[in-house]
This record gives sequence, C-alpha cells and structure tokens, in this order.
Amino acid sequence: MRLGLVLGEALQGLRRNASMVVSVILVTFVSLTFVGAAVLMQTQIAKTNAYFQDRALVDVYMCSPLSTGDTCADGTASEEQIEAVRAELDGPTLSPLIQGYTYLSPEEAYDSIVENLGEDYASLLTAEQTSAEFHVNLVDPSQSDVIVEAFTGVDGVEEITDQLEYLDPLFATLTIATYIAIGIAALMLVSAVLLIATTIRLSAYARRREVAIMRLVGASNRFIQTPFVLEGVFAAFIGAALAGAAVLAGVHFGVERYLVNEMYAIPWVGIGEAWIVVPVLIVVGVALAALSAGFAIRRWLRA
Repeated sequence: MRLGLVLGEALQGLRRNASMVVSVILVTFVSLTFVGAAVLMQTQIAKTNAYFQDRALVDVYMCSPLSTGDTCADGTASEEQIEAVRAELDGPTLSPLIQGYTYLSPEEAYDSIVENLGEDYASLLTAEQTSAEFHVNLVDPSQSDVIVEAFTGVDGVEEITDQLEYLDPLFATLTIATYIAIGIAALMLVSAVLLIATTIRLSAYARRREVAIMRLVGASNRFIQTPFVLEGVFAAFIGAALAGAAVLAGVHFGVERYLVNEMYAIPWVGIGEAWIVVPVLIVVGVALAALSAGFAIRRWLRA
C-alpha cells in the first residue's frame, strides 16, 4: 500500500466529516479524562493508605480525674495500673505485634496538647486533669483490634482508640468517587466507540462510489479499510492527547499548586504519576478507535 495515498484518503475523510470528527474528539476527551482521574484517584488512595498505616497508632488513654467510666471508678489511674498496662504491652502476647510504643505522663500529654492545638484549647484543661497515654505503633496496623480487645474493660484504662478508624470515611469517600469516575468513563467510552463506528459508516457511505471503483480495479479490502480506520484513530488520538493535557493540568494546578499547600501533611500524587497515566490514555483511546472503526468498516463492506 502507498502510505501517502492512504493518509491522503484518511485526511480527506476527516475534512468531509468535520462535525462528526469534532464530536468524536470531544467524547473521547471527556471519557479519557474521567479514566485518568479514576486512575490517579486510585493511586492517591493507595499512597494515603500506605502513608497513614505506617504512622497510625492505637492510643490507650488512662483514667484522669475527669473520667466517669466503669473502669475509672477509683479516679485517676494509679502507678500500679499504668505499670500493668506497660507490662502487658511488653508481654509475650502483645510484644510480637508491636513495633514500638510511647508513654506520655499527664504533664507530657498536656504539653503535647499545647504544642499541637495551641494555648487557647489547652487552657480548658490543666496538666492534673489530663490523662496519661500510651501510643502504640503496630507491625501490622490491621491487627489493631487485638490491642483494643486486650485493654477493653481493664481497670485504669478509660479509652482505646484506633487512629485508622478516623480515616475510614476518607478512604470510603475517595473509593466512591473513584467508582463514580469509572462509571462515567465507561459510559462515555461506550458512547465514543458507538460514535466512532457511526462516523466511519457515514464516511464510507459518502464515498461509496470511490469504494466501488476501488473494488472494480482490484484493490484489497485492507487497502480500502485502512483510511477509514485511520480516520477514527486520528480523531481518538487528538481526544486522548487533550485528555492527557487535562490530567497534567489538573495535577499541576489543582494538586501541586493548591492541595499540597493547603493539606501538606498528606502525600499527594504528583506530575510524575500523571505523566505515567498520559500514555495509557493515548493507548486506550487509539486501541478502542482502531477496533471500533475496523469492525464498523468491515461490516459495511460485507453489506
């Protein structure tokens, strides 16, 4: 096949069906943008989860003078009760699960509140009213329920909290948003495939006389089909490139320029991850366009 002739036929078809080609580009652009967003959101969930799992603690709060629970009937936790908790953490049952732990006396816990929350909030308490705390870092954060169960109902222990539980709503929200983006992307991709197939059939119908002449002079089916397939591929490539540009712009301006500054404690996806997604979008867009256009023109030629 002569490459120049095939490309010329493809470009001529693009000019004849400009409005449909623009529609294909837009639908491909929107659908692949959602695909890229879904991929990056899933990457963000994985990064955030890994980051907080390495840092999430199980906090064991000892009784303070303000505690009112059944395990705090004697008021502030005694030194014996604190040492009993420490011995349990160092014991043969729990120590294999624990990477390390930190003990804060009431005075140290109060200083931590002042440092993290400021003097205004800390003024609501005094050091004597603050409870002693154990901050436990687990080897496997998913086994936090073992620590919770071990100290539930123990005298002198007011509360046991798992910090990962506070992050579950965040992960659930991000996961739901990912599923929504995937669903919208799937619907838009189906629309793009159908639109590409329709565009190719209309282009073939508009050039039916040329196709008939090529058949009469002995042109192969491959030679006839290739320009039509290239029409869909060119349009999808432009839409995929625009989607890649939108993903890069979104990460650069929305994440690196805004979210990183506003919520710097969270590790965000960066432009490096976005550049990995761009070729994936282009490959997906071109592959779907080639398959749908090839299928459409083959059916039309058989008819």
